[in-house]
Amino acid sequence: MVLAGHEERVVDGVAKRLLIGGEWRDPASGATLKVEDPSTGSVLCEVADAGTEDAFAALDAAGRVQPTWAKHPPRERGEILRRGYELLMQRQEDLALLMTLEMGKPLAESRGEVAYAADFLRWFAEEAVRIEGSYSMAPNGQARFLVMRQPVGPCMLITPWNFPMAMGARKIGPAIAAGCTAILKPAPQTPLSALALAEILQEAGVPEGVLSVLPTSSAGAVTEPLLRDGRIRKVSFTGSTGVGRMLLEQSAEHVLRTSMELGGNAPFLVFDDADVDAAVEGAMQAKMRNIGEACTAANRLYAQSGIAPEFARRLSERMGALTVGRGTQEGVQVGPLIDAKAREKVQHLVDDAVNRGAKVMVGGEPGDGAGYFYRPTVLSDVPQESELSGTEIFGPVAPIIPFQSEEEALADANDTEYGLVSYVYTSDLNRALRVSEALETGMVGLNQGIVSNPAAPFGGIKHSGLGREGGRVGIEEFLETKYIGIGGV
Repeated sequence: MVLAGHEERVVDGVAKRLLIGGEWRDPASGATLKVEDPSTGSVLCEVADAGTEDAFAALDAAGRVQPTWAKHPPRERGEILRRGYELLMQRQEDLALLMTLEMGKPLAESRGEVAYAADFLRWFAEEAVRIEGSYSMAPNGQARFLVMRQPVGPCMLITPWNFPMAMGARKIGPAIAAGCTAILKPAPQTPLSALALAEILQEAGVPEGVLSVLPTSSAGAVTEPLLRDGRIRKVSFTGSTGVGRMLLEQSAEHVLRTSMELGGNAPFLVFDDADVDAAVEGAMQAKMRNIGEACTAANRLYAQSGIAPEFARRLSERMGALTVGRGTQEGVQVGPLIDAKAREKVQHLVDDAVNRGAKVMVGGEPGDGAGYFYRPTVLSDVPQESELSGTEIFGPVAPIIPFQSEEEALADANDTEYGLVSYVYTSDLNRALRVSEALETGMVGLNQGIVSNPAAPFGGIKHSGLGREGGRVGIEEFLETKYIGIGGV
């Protein structure tokens, strides 16, 4: 395809080789993978395609520098991250354009993600100097307990395509702050944002070998050999539950520390006493952030019978008024889905719901022209047994499911293997607390449609994952606890 001058400059300005041991190098095989613009289906560029030999070169580098990096002054580790934060914000416009070109989201959302990514670096820059231990007397007074925190060791970080820069920063930030070396494997659909982030962190002062980046079209050729090698001590993954299960199996061989942020099936509960304006606004945020391609996206919108018709009508008006198009164009609010397979999945889910009795309020079909567009869609009266109710949609489709009672809403909301996030809209304080406590999810958005924040612990329960990212606990995922018993004191 022919890119505009500025677009071409931004794409050309990103390193497209592998980062291993502080050097940008070609893969041993010489292979490349194509990066596609989902708004046109055309190829943006090609980047290096890592294989097993490259993976072990990165692991050799990580293992070699781990002992010295673990002893690196925490303040200096934090300063590297702080400089990374500043550089990201200085280059926000170019980084946002790069992300929009490879992932599809509108520029406004890409700018927001760059700021979100930068905030993870800033947060963990501050946490680097707050790694604490303790000293105490044994209960019988005959010994002393010294407890310290130490970096877990070399880490494998695996990120998804939907938030290509923020997920990288959310994993790299605590690893660096804790004193761990890391190997980042970005998603093959969106490697450019990860490579750009790595360049910035290099410029910010990350020493050679501390961070390697391995784009690859064959995840199995890179991740599995490293996890089975024994030198990797921690794996952090964001992606599907199916892949997460496989990684857990591979990690079990050497009993690796794991963090898994997996799939979601978020319920969005609107009670009769809710503020309708606030509920509709929250639904727009929870459903349409990132074109609906988010694990936190509202997947099932439950509306109590008294408010359901009004809520459906007003949400349909808002969804139908959204402008769909290439994310680089002014005024566009909804970009394309990531690829043809994603669009086919969304259409299948909509067709299944309609065949079971759901009504199309707005949308319900792909967009026109090239690219993988799908029109913002609202379905009312969606049966609980439809595939939409049990499948992570990952698209701009809002299925509204009516309910009668609080007990019914909770039973339906919890009737899933997933437990990442849920949303509740009500003006009744007692109900708000009661329902929030009863929902089986790791996070709850109470009268708000966005829960993600670098200062808060992000993660789920059940099949939605293990561990937490962000907040005070985020760095703990990259630290081991060592106890030293001191006698004769």
